[in-house]
Amino acid sequence: MTPKVSIIMGSTSDLPIMEKAAKILNEFEIPFEMNALSAHRTPDEVADFATNADKRGIEVIIAGAGMAAHLPGVIAASTSLPVIGVPISASLQGMDALLAIVQMPPAIPVATVGIDAGQNAGLLAVQMLAVGNKELKTKLLTYKADLKTKIVKANEELKHIKYNFKTN
Repeated sequence: MTPKVSIIMGSTSDLPIMEKAAKILNEFEIPFEMNALSAHRTPDEVADFATNADKRGIEVIIAGAGMAAHLPGVIAASTSLPVIGVPISASLQGMDALLAIVQMPPAIPVATVGIDAGQNAGLLAVQMLAVGNKELKTKLLTYKADLKTKIVKANEELKHIKYNFKTN
């Protein structure tokens, strides 16, 4: 099975966040790979990964990093593939990582999700892949319809919770 998405993290301490993307890709039956590569500690390996990802069949890269958070931008600088950055809350409540990822220089775009939003990164990758895949688009539409159903059901359940001053 050839991976279509690559999930890259600066270190395995990022796994609790990045596995949320993996769970989404797994749910949608999209082949993916996961690796730990550091823009600062393994720069040659990052450059090799980024320049060769498309040759290996990768179509989307999800890169998570905390603190200085250079990994998504360094990858984006070396590939034409879409890169989704996941800022990870390692310090300063993740604001340092968010700003480092979202403030890319001109011509080096990185799509950026919210702090610790691995699930959204996975869903964004699914949406990107679904553009040219009708079967995947149908699965995505079903997924979103199920989300709506869950909220409608939750709202109905809230009606049964009683408080002295609750009016609905």
